[in-house]
Amino acid sequence: MEFEQVNRLAAFAALGSAAVLFVLVVDVVVSGFLLGVAVLVGLGVAVAAAWYGLTRTGASRLLGFGIATLALVLAVGVLLANGDHIGQALVIVVGLGLMLFATRAAFRIHAPLGRAPDPRHPALFYNPKSGGGKAEKFHLAEEARARGIEPIELKLGTDLEQLVRKAVADGADALAMAGGDGSQAVVAMVAAEYDLPYACIPAGTRNHFALDLGVDRDDVIGALDAFTDGRVRRVDLAEVNGRVFVNNVSIGLYAEAVQREGYREAKLRTILDTLPEVVGPEGKGLRMRWTGPDGREHSSGEAILVSNDRYRLGRAVGSGTRPRIDEGLLGITVASAPVGRRLLSRPWREWSAPAFEVEADGPIAAGIDGEAVTLDTPLRFKTRPAALQVRIAAAHPGASPSAAMPDRAGETVVALARIAAGRTRSGG
Repeated sequence: MEFEQVNRLAAFAALGSAAVLFVLVVDVVVSGFLLGVAVLVGLGVAVAAAWYGLTRTGASRLLGFGIATLALVLAVGVLLANGDHIGQALVIVVGLGLMLFATRAAFRIHAPLGRAPDPRHPALFYNPKSGGGKAEKFHLAEEARARGIEPIELKLGTDLEQLVRKAVADGADALAMAGGDGSQAVVAMVAAEYDLPYACIPAGTRNHFALDLGVDRDDVIGALDAFTDGRVRRVDLAEVNGRVFVNNVSIGLYAEAVQREGYREAKLRTILDTLPEVVGPEGKGLRMRWTGPDGREHSSGEAILVSNDRYRLGRAVGSGTRPRIDEGLLGITVASAPVGRRLLSRPWREWSAPAFEVEADGPIAAGIDGEAVTLDTPLRFKTRPAALQVRIAAAHPGASPSAAMPDRAGETVVALARIAAGRTRSGG
C-alpha cells in the first residue's frame, strides 16, 4: 500500500508540473509568437531526450541527458534574453525536472509475486571475469556462503552446462548464475529441465535478462536474497534449433558484423563496413526466406531479430525493454530499408508468434544472447511458455521497468491520471 501511495503522489506531481508548464508555454506564445515557438521546440526536444536518457544506461544515457541539457539551456536562454521572462525561465527548469522524475517514479513497479519455500542446497555459478570482475569486487563467493549458498567458480575452459548438471546430480535444489546473459541461458535451461528454482545475479556487463525479470541491476549482492527471502514467478524461455536463449537471436547485418575480426575494438566502423556487403546493391548476404504474419513468404538479406517475448521498439517510453516476459510468444522484428510510399515509415515490421522459421541457402551467422555463432539452416524458433521458475529478492521490483508504462508517449497523461486516481496496475 505504501508503494502505491508513492506512485500516486508522483503521478500527482507529474500532472501538476505538466499543467504548470503548459500554462507557462501558452502565456509565452501569447506574449510573443516566435519566442513561444522557440521555447516550445526547445522544451519538446529536452523532454524527449531526457526521457531517452532516463530509460537507458551507459553512453546512451549520457547522450540523452547531454542533448536534453543543451535543448533546455537554449530554451531558457531565449527567455533570459528577454528580461521580462526571467521568472518563467526558472519555473521551466524546475517544472521540467520535476515532471520527468515524477513521471518515472509514478511508473515504478513492485510486482506482488508469490512466495515459495526456500531451497535447502542452492548453488551459485559465477564467472569471476564477467562484468569487469564484479564477482570479485563485491566478494560474491563470500556473500553467498554467508547465506548458505554454495559458490561454484566457472574457470577458463570449463564446460558450464556439465558443471551445472554435476551440481544437480550432487544435490543442488536451486541454481543461480552470476555472469553474462549467454551463461544465464545455460543455467536457466538446466533449471527448466529439472524444474528447479533459478535466480539471475546481475554480475554481467549489461544484464538485459535481469532488467526484464525485475532484478535490480545495481544490487548484485541483494540479488542473492532470492534464495533466502525470495518471491517466485514463472517466465518464458525460447529456443532456436534446440538451443535455449533468454533474450534474443539476431541474424543478418548485426550478426555478420559481430563475426568480423576487430568488431570489439571498432564496433561502429565494422558495422558500416559490413553494411554494403549485406544490404547494398552489390550485397552478397544470404537471401533469408521467412513467412510473415499475413501468411505470405518473404525474402530478405537484411536484419532479423527474434526475441524471447516482445521488445518495445520505437517508443518514447521504455524502448528496448520487454514489458512482459511471460506472454508465451516470440517477438519477431524484420528490418528493411523503407522504399516508395514507405519512405517515411518505420524501417522495420514487428509481430508476435509462438514459432518462426527462417530458410537460407547456407549457414547463417547469428548472435545468440550476444554470443557470435554460426547456425545451420533452416532456423526453427519456438517459445517455451512458463518454462522457468524464477526467484527474485523481495526488495527487487519483480517486473520489467516498462511493465506499467504505456505503449505510446501520447497515452502517458491518461496513464498518470489513472495512477493518481488509485487504479491498480499489474506488472508482467
